[in-house]
Amino acid sequence: MARKQFQLEYVIRSSTSILYEFLAQPTNLAQWFCDFCDSQGDIFIFGWTGSYQRARQVETIDEEFVKYHWEDSDKNEFFSFRVYKSEISNDTVLEVTDFAEQKEIKEQSFLWDKQIEDLKHAIGA
Repeated sequence: MARKQFQLEYVIRSSTSILYEFLAQPTNLAQWFCDFCDSQGDIFIFGWTGSYQRARQVETIDEEFVKYHWEDSDKNEFFSFRVYKSEISNDTVLEVTDFAEQKEIKEQSFLWDKQIEDLKHAIGA
């Protein structure tokens, strides 16, 4: 069964440049996304209580977009962050794209909600 792509959007009280740094830099990712993060070139090592996963940062657009591919996942799967200003409200919006089994999308969405709360706290938003 193929995993499905899903997207979530969050309004973040932050400038796009500061928010982007928390999505693309290892020291900032370790403040909200994982317990440990380091990078060697475009390879990022993410750690959570003793387990580690490697992802390649496959695409970046400064202050706007960053895309990662887990080394052990399907070649067409990724997780990404897009940052933009809402044309209507001028709020900074974070769009998260990820993949999960259809029956796990709701659970994964709750996990992202928690992660984004941690991100808002780390930024001070």
